[in-house]
Amino acid sequence: MEIGKYKIETIESGELLLDGGAMFGVIPKPLWERSSPADEKNRIKLKTRHMLLLSSDKKILIDTGSGKNWSEKFERIYGIDYSQHDLLPALEKVGVKPAEITDVILTHLHFDHIGGAVLFENGKPVPAFPNAIYHVQQRQYEWALNPSDRDKASYFNERFVTLAEEGILKQYSGDYQFDENINLIVVNGHTPSQQLVKVSDSTNTMLYCADLVPLSSHISPPYIMGYDLNPLETLKEKQTILQKAVDENWHLFFEHDPKVAAGTIKIGERGFIFDKTFEVI
Repeated sequence: MEIGKYKIETIESGELLLDGGAMFGVIPKPLWERSSPADEKNRIKLKTRHMLLLSSDKKILIDTGSGKNWSEKFERIYGIDYSQHDLLPALEKVGVKPAEITDVILTHLHFDHIGGAVLFENGKPVPAFPNAIYHVQQRQYEWALNPSDRDKASYFNERFVTLAEEGILKQYSGDYQFDENINLIVVNGHTPSQQLVKVSDSTNTMLYCADLVPLSSHISPPYIMGYDLNPLETLKEKQTILQKAVDENWHLFFEHDPKVAAGTIKIGERGFIFDKTFEVI
């Protein structure tokens, strides 16, 4: 797909497992397990999926997946798996080398979005994309440095502080027009100042939903993760953004859905439903 000056490629960087109850909050298991069957530990499968935006002068990656160099215990708890997909080989398949990435837009700094931003050389974190500028919201960065007890397990300083120390982490304060085709939209329900990435021209719009709508089943507004710090804020944000997606026929890009990469939605008898989905095998 092409939008404005950008050709859009889909990149998959791995899989992980998270608790199904946490992923769906107050929604009963008999409802959510229809689309997300759980394993014996009640974990459901998620992917880490990225948009790669290619133009004549830019190669922009959105989020970086879980990354590597975790402890064996950590990888076992979260079921981190690179056997089918891996970030750098996936980029190589579309002809892009790490040194060619010009920008990395980070939606937020949870480990499954920021982990691949660095590599480890002799135990020291170094930028995985040495010539890129990384982009994040300032409030999210400040929160990540001093998170609450409720969400501190999601942040690992060595995965993002290195970027700031290297002088390659650009921080924003609120919604931002990145260029003529890319807008950063701030939402706060999941975590303070998560930024969604909207790519648009006069004809088409693609919204990288990040953790506002992590799975395609989350298009129903009450389907809100237990991980969200402010679920009522998430509810308002989803209702507003999904209504715009209907009114303006946006494509929604799902970062974590194991099967559905993107889709368009409409209003049905029971609220938001899919008009068309784009599945991956």
